[in-house]
Amino acid sequence: MKRISVCMVLLVVVTALVFAGGKAESAAAPVTIKVANYALLESGYEPFWKQVKVDFEAANPGISIEWVTAPYGEIVNQVVNMAGGGNKVDVIFGEIDWVPGLVDAGLASPITDILSKSFIDDFYVDVLKSFEVDGKPYGIPLYVSPYVLYYNKDLFTQAGLDPAKPPKTFDEMLSYAEKLAKLKDANGNKVYAFGQTTASVPVSGASLNALVFNFGGQVLDAKGALAIDNKGFRDAFAMVQLLDQKGYNPQNAKLKDLRNLFALGQLAMYYDQSWGFNGVKSINADAQRFTASAEPLKGGSGSGQSLLQAHCFILVNNGKSRADATRKFVEFVISEETLNAYLRDLTPAYPAKHSMAAMESVVNSGILAGASPAAGRVQVQTFIPKISDLNLELCALAQAITVGKENLDSAIAKFKNTATVKLSQ
Repeated sequence: MKRISVCMVLLVVVTALVFAGGKAESAAAPVTIKVANYALLESGYEPFWKQVKVDFEAANPGISIEWVTAPYGEIVNQVVNMAGGGNKVDVIFGEIDWVPGLVDAGLASPITDILSKSFIDDFYVDVLKSFEVDGKPYGIPLYVSPYVLYYNKDLFTQAGLDPAKPPKTFDEMLSYAEKLAKLKDANGNKVYAFGQTTASVPVSGASLNALVFNFGGQVLDAKGALAIDNKGFRDAFAMVQLLDQKGYNPQNAKLKDLRNLFALGQLAMYYDQSWGFNGVKSINADAQRFTASAEPLKGGSGSGQSLLQAHCFILVNNGKSRADATRKFVEFVISEETLNAYLRDLTPAYPAKHSMAAMESVVNSGILAGASPAAGRVQVQTFIPKISDLNLELCALAQAITVGKENLDSAIAKFKNTATVKLSQ
């Protein structure tokens, strides 16, 4: 009897040890994914992303997020420099224009290598196509936006204009601008009538590209070659020059400069990505009351088409465990549960997924209402590795004909030569 008891005890102990060992072997090791995100340094967005980390880690024990931060204009260089030292991030939160450069640098993976097919299939096909390089999508959008026209309803009223009837064409805008430019703000400061960013940053070049689309023109052909010998291209930059000559547009302004002026009541109308309203509201909470949006203006033979813009995740494949954790992170963030309040309270934009089309934050958005038809008239820019370089050359052209007072056709000819050389290097 004693022998049987001892044997049974030994059996229980051995079984427990084997079971414990098996459990230890099958338990997933802790994983940390590195997420590059410039928005952590911007006051309007910081609380949202910090809460994402808290909520995601609580829902996914064993997975931790390590933020990699740098200012907007420096985050890509930060990612590239880290990779050069053998320290690659897993996710980059950025803009659609960053995709080709990161692909060219070997720092982006096809999303199909990391994300599930069912998740990818929920996205609008045309939106995903805009992320393709050599036929493969290399980014996944959190949401999308055309450039929209924001305008100040109070200033419209002061100028004797109907705030329920924003301009639809550039000719109408100029007639409105003539009246708006006569206004002063409460402190006697000049009111600029219309803002179009021209500063030397890639996003300003993208905005200028959208302006060319407004006029029915193009900058690149379908194969990515420079194609500016069209009336729409010239008409767009003639408008930039005219706005400067009339004093309607602040010279050499970044989007953040235009947002600041608009928030303070010193800019009546301006072009911005839809999510730029967060920058306005963070400066002046009362902006929610006086801000309205409208579709991009029609110019020349154009139909008011605009450039698709998207905040997106660009993914890096760092092995199975980190890739699996990355997949869970991306699917957690790009969900109605996570983004509904974000799109309602911070960043007016349109969902990129079928399943999110009826989100409360979009359906009931007063800010987005006026511009909503524009989402159906976006035009995709051909992706090339040097798209950022091209965008900077577009900014240089705009500055040449405004700050530099150069002849329009001479400046365009100079741009063509310089851009052709840079794109061929």
